[in-house]
Amino acid sequence: MATLSDWLEGARVRTLPAAVSPVLIGTGAAAGLGQASVSRALLAAGVALALQVGVNFANDYSDGVRGTDDVRTGPPRLTGGGKASPAVVKRAALLALGVGALLGLMLVAVSGTWWLLVVGAVAIVAAWGYTGGSRPYGYRGLGEVGVLLFFGLFATLGTTWTQALELSWPAWAGAVGVGLIACALLMVNNIRDIPTDSLVGKMTLAVRLGDRRARLTYVAMITAPLLLAVACALVAPWSLLTLLVVPWVVRLARTVLGGAQGRDLIAVLRDTGLLELGYSILLGVGLAL
Repeated sequence: MATLSDWLEGARVRTLPAAVSPVLIGTGAAAGLGQASVSRALLAAGVALALQVGVNFANDYSDGVRGTDDVRTGPPRLTGGGKASPAVVKRAALLALGVGALLGLMLVAVSGTWWLLVVGAVAIVAAWGYTGGSRPYGYRGLGEVGVLLFFGLFATLGTTWTQALELSWPAWAGAVGVGLIACALLMVNNIRDIPTDSLVGKMTLAVRLGDRRARLTYVAMITAPLLLAVACALVAPWSLLTLLVVPWVVRLARTVLGGAQGRDLIAVLRDTGLLELGYSILLGVGLAL
């Protein structure tokens, strides 16, 4: 039987900054427009966290039943590691996605943005379809596309819209920036799994690019957001606060380009999540000021 620690590992706590980070930037952009709302920001954060946990459990379930996780370099999964039955993990995924749907319904109700229900429904379908269903897009190298859309553009801009009912171009720049760092999270995770994923036919973008080009792509994904923050400074000068993470970016780039493998990449995964959180706090504050 899975322990609490196993379930927390299954929820992949290291990836949760990818959920709240777009909300921080989106709320900062709304504040810059003079329309920030703490209650709506908290609802948006709840939606994002629930969907992120749902994606993680759904991925655990789908990869486990497909046999993708039979051989892993990272921590054992709930399903693939035999810690919990596939049915229980599937129910956990559906429960988390259901919580996200309920919170999303509350958010659109208080903001009057009912059309966002369509976006929410698409996000839930995409969460399951990443590794689930008959043609999972995560197995075709499109995982980063989904992450950029749903954990970058949709999450950030949706947060701003539900508070301000309008968007600014710094909100768009921040959405792309945070989405790229979220993509970097997925990329470094998949770089670690290139040997095992290629054996079972999971053709992630990292597998398709190959180890060296995947590492270069990771570096581009954590560097480009800094340029976007500088662009934001044209109308929100305090956005330059985001450059405080430059030493962090340099350290991560050196580690990944230096050929880190296995458990060293798990540490990079954790630190990339923290980089995303730090970037979002600083840019969010910069946009608000």
